[in-house]
Amino acid sequence: MKRPAYIWELRRRRLELGGRTLVMGVLNVTPDSFSDGGQFLSRDHAVGHALQMLDDGADILDVGGESTRPGVKTGEKELPPEEELARVLPVIEDVLRERPNAIISVDTYKAEVARACISAGSEIVNDVSALRWDPQMMATIPMLGCGVILMHSRGRPAEWRKLAPSPDVVTEVKSDLQAWSRIALESGVEKSHIVLDPGFGFGKSFEQNYPLLAGFHKLHELGFPLLSGTSRKSFIGRTLAHHGEDAPVDHRLYGTLATVTASVLQGSHIVRVHDVRPVVEAIKVADEIIKGDA
Repeated sequence: MKRPAYIWELRRRRLELGGRTLVMGVLNVTPDSFSDGGQFLSRDHAVGHALQMLDDGADILDVGGESTRPGVKTGEKELPPEEELARVLPVIEDVLRERPNAIISVDTYKAEVARACISAGSEIVNDVSALRWDPQMMATIPMLGCGVILMHSRGRPAEWRKLAPSPDVVTEVKSDLQAWSRIALESGVEKSHIVLDPGFGFGKSFEQNYPLLAGFHKLHELGFPLLSGTSRKSFIGRTLAHHGEDAPVDHRLYGTLATVTASVLQGSHIVRVHDVRPVVEAIKVADEIIKGDA
């Protein structure tokens, strides 16, 4: 399908969306991320990996300091903002020192972290809660004037494994994102600053992610650019299970490429991934298919 075109307004620049798929490289500066926990906790290692992703073709780097992995214990304390900032700020500053033109997104739901990272040169706030978990976030984003990604999550991580399945996951995600984006607009966030993400894996059962992927194109009716983040997700591991054991995260690349390609053909403007180079090559082909369908 042909994607609608948008101009995404960031803090200091703008991005054209729709002509080709943009790649957002994931950099988790955490000890406990589901996919690469602890691998890039070292500042030098994290910066080196970030620069490699840029060399491999990443258009945006998404830097996160707190894991929102499934299975977080109920009552487990949130990471204090100062500790989250101690993880991400040095990495953001070092990357921008090395590559001043790099576009950096900070993956956070905390207003204090968002403010500090945007001040340090980040252009985008990627909020898994769609500005809902921190009561200050809804007022903070309009003041920052940055790009913002509103992601759909059914409940919080501690609740995910107990949630009843949605009777119609596409309708639920679409309805929620419509409501939450409307609240953001009413709070002063400019429409041209918003991208929507259906939140694959975030409170959805293993089985619900495929209908959500198949119905991804229906989210275009909301009138915003779309991002998909399927990379290394558990539902891929379950599909690729061998002898009753889910495929480990480092064996989910080919499944990830399939879901990324599917999301692009469904009209995703941006894909958020861990394995940048293989994805860059896969979406070049997918983008040509879209052009051929024009």
